[in-house]
Amino acid sequence: MISKHRSMVRVMTSVAICTTAGVLIAAQPTTDTHRFTEIRNGIYLAQSTDPVFNSNAVVIVNDDDVVLIDSHVTPSKARDLIASVKTLTSNPISALINSHHHWDHAHGNQEFTDIPIIGHEFTYMKMAAAPLDEATYTRGLAGNDTRLAEMRAQVAATSDTAERATLQADLDLFAAHVRDFDEISPVPPTVTMNDRMTLYRGSREIQIRFLGRAHTGGDLAVYFPDDRVVFTGDMALNGPSYLGDGFVDEWPQTLENLKALDFDVLVPGHGNAVTDLNRIDLVQAYYRDLWQKTAAKHRSGVTVENASRTIDLTNHTEIPIRQVGVAPLTVQRIYDRLEHPD
Repeated sequence: MISKHRSMVRVMTSVAICTTAGVLIAAQPTTDTHRFTEIRNGIYLAQSTDPVFNSNAVVIVNDDDVVLIDSHVTPSKARDLIASVKTLTSNPISALINSHHHWDHAHGNQEFTDIPIIGHEFTYMKMAAAPLDEATYTRGLAGNDTRLAEMRAQVAATSDTAERATLQADLDLFAAHVRDFDEISPVPPTVTMNDRMTLYRGSREIQIRFLGRAHTGGDLAVYFPDDRVVFTGDMALNGPSYLGDGFVDEWPQTLENLKALDFDVLVPGHGNAVTDLNRIDLVQAYYRDLWQKTAAKHRSGVTVENASRTIDLTNHTEIPIRQVGVAPLTVQRIYDRLEHPD
């Protein structure tokens, strides 16, 4: 049985340290559910150690309190995060910021109803309406079901005892994760903003910025001007983001607005911290090219299916893009934006 609440802290046998242009990023002790990396001055990247879940959260340990960014995918994962934060500090959690409304970042909100939950008005609109009917969420559930079926088939197909045991353990872990979704009861932000909000916590200034539409209509960047660190959620990753709800035509300008901030570490919504800020330029170029090439297909009356097979972005070798073709969901989203700009 997998315990959902483990208090033991395992000290890592090695500490990974990366120094780039004066940036010190050091891995910290982990709990059984989370690995913390201190980016700078009490700002921690929190990554789940669960192999079936990979959305980041950020833990901001201030003089007297803690501010969190993003609540994870389910209430269970949020509870794991709360328990793990207690291994870093005894300071109470005083506020939660939602970077955007997507389920893998915000469906742990119900564990934070006793504190302010801050989000963009677009995020509130999405989460206060029918978030469990959102296409991005229902596709996620369908993907879970598909993966469960595939894993069960793999278990049934093997005759090797050791392999079967390994596959069954993976299946049990993923099945437990899927069952956690049954507990979700989405909670929208209780404090909303449109443009900018600033929190002052002891000696720390936390700027919450809306820089433009990108991954969703309400992406927030959380900027720490004194520490030169910015958390971008899924607005900016190490490469292109999921585009199914994206505003690809506006996204490059949003990233340009991001680049106007003074920072040297970007903490994304998935993956490790980014210190090679040239990655932003590469992704901007990719989005511009994707929009132009998809728009050309649309003007020529090419179907979504055919366009998804033939759009060639392999010129973006540093992303890297190695195969011709784009996900049909991405093409459909761009076609929808071309036909119904809003």
